[in-house]
Parts: sequence; C-alpha cells; structure tokens
Amino acid sequence: MASSSAVGTVMILVTLCLSSTFVNSGSDYVQSECLKVPASEFVSSVRSTIDEVRQVISIVSKFTNAFGDFRLSNAISDCLDLLDLSADELTWTLSASQNPNGKDNSTGHITADMRTWLSAALGNQDTCQEGFDGTNSIVKSLVAESLNQVTSLIIDILSMVRQVPDTKSKGGPVNGRGASYHPERKLKSSSGHFPNWVKRKDQRKLLQKKGVLADAIIAADGTGNFTNIMDAVSAAPDQSLSRYVIYIKKGVYREYVEISKKKWNLMMVGEGMDVTVISGNRSFSDGWTTYRSATFAVKGQGFIARDMTFENTAGPQKHQAVAFRSDSDLSVLFRCAIRAYQDTLYAHSMRQFYRECQITGTVDFIFGDGTAVFQNCQILARKGLPNQKNTITAQGRRELAETTGFSIQFSNISAEPDLLASVNSTPTYLGRPWKLYSRTVFMQSYMSSAIRAEGWLEWNGNFALDTLYYGEYMNYGPGAGLDSRVKWPGFHAMNDSAQASNFTVSQFLLGNSWLPSTGVKYTAGRMV
Repeated sequence: MASSSAVGTVMILVTLCLSSTFVNSGSDYVQSECLKVPASEFVSSVRSTIDEVRQVISIVSKFTNAFGDFRLSNAISDCLDLLDLSADELTWTLSASQNPNGKDNSTGHITADMRTWLSAALGNQDTCQEGFDGTNSIVKSLVAESLNQVTSLIIDILSMVRQVPDTKSKGGPVNGRGASYHPERKLKSSSGHFPNWVKRKDQRKLLQKKGVLADAIIAADGTGNFTNIMDAVSAAPDQSLSRYVIYIKKGVYREYVEISKKKWNLMMVGEGMDVTVISGNRSFSDGWTTYRSATFAVKGQGFIARDMTFENTAGPQKHQAVAFRSDSDLSVLFRCAIRAYQDTLYAHSMRQFYRECQITGTVDFIFGDGTAVFQNCQILARKGLPNQKNTITAQGRRELAETTGFSIQFSNISAEPDLLASVNSTPTYLGRPWKLYSRTVFMQSYMSSAIRAEGWLEWNGNFALDTLYYGEYMNYGPGAGLDSRVKWPGFHAMNDSAQASNFTVSQFLLGNSWLPSTGVKYTAGRMV
C-alpha cells in the first residue's frame, strides 16, 4: 500500500493533468507526468509531423486542376482542407504541451484536449483517401503513401499521451455545474453569473428567446441584415472569443453553408424546427464526395445551433448525401432536426453534444469519428430503397487509443410511421462497425419494435467483431430485449453502473468544464 504522501502526490499530478492552473516553473515536470515520454521528445515529434503534413499539402496541391474531373476535383479540395485541419490540430497540441496555461482552443483539461485533437488529426487522412473512391485517377495512389506516413506519425504521437485520469461520476444530476440545465437559466453559471466569455453587451441579446437583438439577422424576405446565411457567416469576426449571434428568420434557405475553421463561437438561432430550414441536395451519385455533400458544414470551434432544420433532399436513390457535418470542437446542437437518408449526420471529428434533436435517415445515418453524446433526442429510421437494411450508427474509430465514440442517452429510438407499420420490410439495426475499433453505446433509451432482435449488423463478415465496443445499458421498450442480441466479443450488455458512467456527459465529453457556458441544458450523469 502506498504512503499517504505518495497518494497525495499522485492526486496532485492527476489534477494538474486535468487542469492548466499550475505555475509555469513546474510546467516541464507536469508535462512529463501527462506524457509517457520527455516533453522535449514529444515536442520534436509533433513538429516533425507538422512538417510532414505541410509536405503532403504541397504534393496534393500539384493536382488542383484535377484534369477536368468533377469528382476528383472535390476529392482534392477535401484532401487539402483535411490536411490543413490536421496541421491545426497538431499545432494546438504543440501549443498546449509548451504553454499549458493557454486558454485558446482549450477546456483547460490538457490531456483530454491533446488526445481529442490528435484523434481528430488521425482520421483526416482516411477521409482524404476515401474521397477518391469512384475516381479513375492515379492521384490516390500517388499520395496514399504520404498520407499513410502522416497517419503513422500521428498514431505514434497519440501513444505518447497518457490516458485521461478517471473522474468517476456518481450518476445522476449533481449540484452545481453538473446539474441538469434548463432554458430558463440559460447562460447563467451555478453562481448566478454569466460565464467569463459572455461580454456585458451580449448578455441582453442572449437572454431573449425570440426576436433576439442579434449581431446579424437573416431574412429571406429582405427584412434583416442579410438574405442568405453565407453572407452573414462571412461577415462574422474571425477567431472571436465572445459569442457571435446570427438570428435566422423563418423560411427555407436553399444554400450550402460552410463555416470555416476561423469562425469561432458562432451561434445560430432559428425560429423553430421545421420553421427555419437549411436545405440542399448534393450527393455522392452526383459527383460529390461524402464529405463535400453536406448541406451545412462547420469547422470553427464552439459552434451552437438551435431551433432549426438541416436537410438533404437528394433521396435514398442518390446514396450518400449528408445534411449536417461537424468538425467543430466543443459544439452543440439544441432542438434541431437533421434529415436525409443515407449518411444524414456526419459527426466527423471533435467533441459534440446534441440535445432534444430529431435525426432521421436510413443507412449509417449517424456516422463519423467524433466524440458525440446525444441526449433526449428522437432518432428515427425511415423507408429507403427496396431490400435495404437500415443502420442507425456507423462510428469510425480506427485506433484503440482514440478518445472517440457515440453515446446515445435518454432518447427515443424508433422509425417513421410508414416504416413502423411494416417493420419486416426494412430491418433496422442500432449500428455496424465502419472502422476496426468502432464504439457506440445506447443508454437508458426507449427502443421501439423497429429495432431487430439481434440489435447490431456486421459490416463485412467478421470484420471488427472482436475489436469494436458496442454497449447497451438500461434501455427499455419492445426493441430493447437483450436475449437475442449478437454474441460478438465486442458487444457488452452492461449491468455495471460504473462502466456506463464512462459514457456520460461528465466523463465522455468532460462536459461540466464547457457545457455550462453554452447555456444548453444537459444531464451530467445517469440519473438513477
């Protein structure tokens, strides 16, 4: 048994790895406790990897003319964007390791932040290569080796960062910042004050629910500052540390929105689900990459959307057609609808929270390699192509060391009425393993008869059945029975509350450190 002084030292180190509130004079020592290697070795590895990423960007840039091939042109554009993201995510990691007191891009939980950013950087090269599917070009083969080299280097860096210390949750709502939040107390912290990032001039704007005096108002009828969304986004400040509010009046906005990595802390407020609608119809079948097919895409950190609908109307026959894609760290969607068929919601990377949203689709309609928690959401399968099987999730964790996964809690898992009336015609499953370490958990949710008794579907034979992590905990309803569930080694019928707590907002997202400042209600634990 360790001495009390030794235990105290360990606890201090755990706290320091979770918080950046330590003195600079001890930063090297603390960094070494958050890393498995000396800080100097870690910094050197990250720097050399950033250089490698920039070299690959230079190689890919040579093919930007794409030889007149529309699909190839999109794939090359994706690659350049994704490699640029990888360079940023590695740079943030480097900065955090050298300046742990820094606040930009950070929750203050150094280890968790670094592991999140490295997990995001890891998946970008895969998405880049997948974009070349369906092209007859030699470009993929020419850049594949370089992309794989970057991936290998990032895997090595991720292995150098220690696991996030376990912050055991006791389950249900807790006092203070971990409590279940409600709109009436929107944007107030547990002390009754606004969070530090909310400037005094913004407080009145953000507390008004309708007709908000926002920084920008979009109205299709010309009664606002802008008539389309992208003009308002372009006018928003870059790298804003305070919330910038864009109010979108009712209407259907048929445009494609891309919020760049420079647009931090944007908040979009609509007039209601099905009232403010952003609509597009790009699809893989029409030459777009899956990544580029999104009607609405966001990269800038700290994004919030509420009371609106994102849709892709391409239809099931067009296959991959994304409604909403996110690479936004510490982002939130509240009371939003996300509607399409195949590949509806692309939670591509980073930490994301969805509350009281409605998500509908057919094949893999919640997919990606983000770290996402869905609370109090309505998740509905719908009728697609004849003889098609519906899969709700396809989570894409490719390495065991990644922090990513999907956690779906307190939600309604069912189907649209026409599918419910004929559930045998289109079998619906909770998910299938897109990548080797796919991880998804359903907790304390209602499952209707639309869900097949087996629960989960193979991707391709025995692929990933030993390495995936699929869990179910305290679900109920006619589709929640576990007796006939798959018998895969990676499937877990969880009856251990401590195990389930690993996938709660407080632990999986470390949400108590950043969600209160968004003003969106949430439940920190298991509520049991």
